[in-house]
Amino acid sequence: MNQMAPCRLILLILVLSFLVSSLNASEGDADPIYKACLEECEKSGCVGEKCFQHCKFSSDGKPIDGPWYLQEPLYQKWKQWDCRTDCQYHCMITREEQREKLGNKPIKYHGKWPFQRVYGIQEPVAVAFSALSLAVQFHGWLSFFILLNYKLPLRPDKKTYYEYTCLWHIYAILAMNFWFWSAIFHSRDVELTEKLDYSSAVALVGYSLILAILRVFDLRDEASRVMVAAPLVAFVTTHILYLNFYKLDYGLNMKVCMAMGVAQLLIWGIWAGITSHPSRWKVWLFVVWGSLVVFLEILDFPPYKGFVDAHALWHAVSIPLTYFCWSFVQDDAEFRTSTLLKKIK
Repeated sequence: MNQMAPCRLILLILVLSFLVSSLNASEGDADPIYKACLEECEKSGCVGEKCFQHCKFSSDGKPIDGPWYLQEPLYQKWKQWDCRTDCQYHCMITREEQREKLGNKPIKYHGKWPFQRVYGIQEPVAVAFSALSLAVQFHGWLSFFILLNYKLPLRPDKKTYYEYTCLWHIYAILAMNFWFWSAIFHSRDVELTEKLDYSSAVALVGYSLILAILRVFDLRDEASRVMVAAPLVAFVTTHILYLNFYKLDYGLNMKVCMAMGVAQLLIWGIWAGITSHPSRWKVWLFVVWGSLVVFLEILDFPPYKGFVDAHALWHAVSIPLTYFCWSFVQDDAEFRTSTLLKKIK
């Protein structure tokens, strides 16, 4: 097999990612029927036969029954659906039902595809896959922890022989943090959950790049690690601060994450082509599968039956990717420990 083929594939995906442009406005926002429905709903509090209690206002503009969040049952208050967001959702669903009868394809509203809510959850499939990824991530890290501390030999000071133990523990924390906030964000998209999701994603991708460099180039002394990590940590931190306190730039964030993601895939792919590591085939599998994940992140198509879109599939494909990752890490820990013990003897 041509070893350069995966590298060319990754480079092609990188080029395509920068050619993909995002639209600031959505076609659905300008739909006159949708706009009329929204205006009527905010006045009457109803979309067709469905009415919302928190849309009823007195003559002075105040809600009749108090603030909307006090009118919801306790178990539903976390949703933070107010009159406007409820009107937007139900007008969108009503309009899409009309368009479907006419044979038209779904369009975006306020920058997002028309998803069907389930118990107040905006994107139930993405939430389910995020939760499953979190579970797989935790299982992978726990298996790694048990392997190092209970199955492999330890140093006389009770520390592990594997030089990258701490780095992978940090990775596990950042990865589980990301999947947790991903599930929360897809449950309810508000400014806070959006920023937490984006920030945790950038932190994970940035740290994964650092980890790839440290492991591939076998940097074990602290000075070398700091020299590599410091500028990348500074860049990632600056980008996160920019997103949170200056401008939540979706296009810029996509390019930054895509560049760091593809860079680490290239690093791992080249290393897998030249190393004699017994589990290098798992790295190849990780690189090829990771390229598919990147490709799905670039794609954008309407959700099937209002539930499954490209991003939901991205979450689904990430589940086996997590398994491959931790499988290699465990093999790497066993290989490095065995190598060091042979040197000592």
